[in-house]
Amino acid sequence: MSLPETITAYLAAHEAHDTDAELRLLAPDATVTDEGHTYRGHAEIAAWLRRSASEYTYTSTLTGTERVDDDHYVATHHLEGDFPGGVVDLHFRFTLHNGLIERLVIGP
Repeated sequence: MSLPETITAYLAAHEAHDTDAELRLLAPDATVTDEGHTYRGHAEIAAWLRRSASEYTYTSTLTGTERVDDDHYVATHHLEGDFPGGVVDLHFRFTLHNGLIERLVIGP
């Protein structure tokens, strides 16, 4: 299954650690939840993106996609690296609104 262009562009920017490109794909009032913390708006999300990009070294492989409905999609990634546990499958749960990412929840 193919994902909407907004999501594929976000995932490519995320892998390239291109924070500016990621932010262009997020609604101004977007929220991102990762590791139990929720970040609201571009300023908080940008700080989280920059910190998370430098925290660990890892490889990421897209292993699955799912369309839940017209506005909700899931992209599953297999990560291996120097983070605690070393291996994890993460689900990136996207909510779209007006062509932008309104909400992203990352977790197992």
